[in-house]
Amino acid sequence: MIDQKAHELGRLLGQSEEYKTLVRASEKMREDATCKQLLAEVERIAQDIERAAQQNREPARQQVEQYDRALQSVQGNSVYQQVVAAQANFDKLMAKVNARIYDGMKQGAASPIITLG
Repeated sequence: MIDQKAHELGRLLGQSEEYKTLVRASEKMREDATCKQLLAEVERIAQDIERAAQQNREPARQQVEQYDRALQSVQGNSVYQQVVAAQANFDKLMAKVNARIYDGMKQGAASPIITLG
């Protein structure tokens, strides 16, 4: 019974406007050459900084500044901003769903009557 209800909840979430908007925004970002280039640059610099940290070296100040500039460029990209906004809206929906599930669990745990339907 729980598996069926979880499947139904997943189906309903997949039909929500929040999820559909997130999927569209993510697809748009994957197709946007500028955004992909900016994200790749951030990732490349982040890996360089991580390698330095793994070698117990402090990353060069110039490297950190370059990372900050690249990150600001990504965050300023309108396509990326749409994904961030869509993800935030979907996260809010999921927080509401999780809160309702938790409320139901508390209610179920407090109930002396066992129901499976």
